[in-house]
Amino acid sequence: MITAVILGLLVGVLSSGTGLGGGFLVVPLLIAMGKDVKIAVGTSFIFILFTAISALIAHFKVSRLDWEMGIALAVGGVLGAQLGPMLLQQAPDNLFKRIFSVMLIGTGIWLFASTTKG
Repeated sequence: MITAVILGLLVGVLSSGTGLGGGFLVVPLLIAMGKDVKIAVGTSFIFILFTAISALIAHFKVSRLDWEMGIALAVGGVLGAQLGPMLLQQAPDNLFKRIFSVMLIGTGIWLFASTTKG
């Protein structure tokens, strides 16, 4: 359990500083710790919920929020989040891991490439 707290601390720092939510790190960590893929995804949201609330408060204190954009994104996110678990339930674990990996790699490449422009 102490390992999970230490990993949570590390991911909390990384996610609150980057806005990445933490699931991109928590899910692979939980899988590496022996959790089933579908349990890892669901469990990561407990972490994300509390980390997001804490990070929101911290960013509010330093006036780094666009409430209008955040709320608009949240509306779409809340609606989309209802579909995600249904899709995940139908996907075999290996397929999920491949899709998740491709998304992470693709996002990393896009982000890296965008730093070379302008």
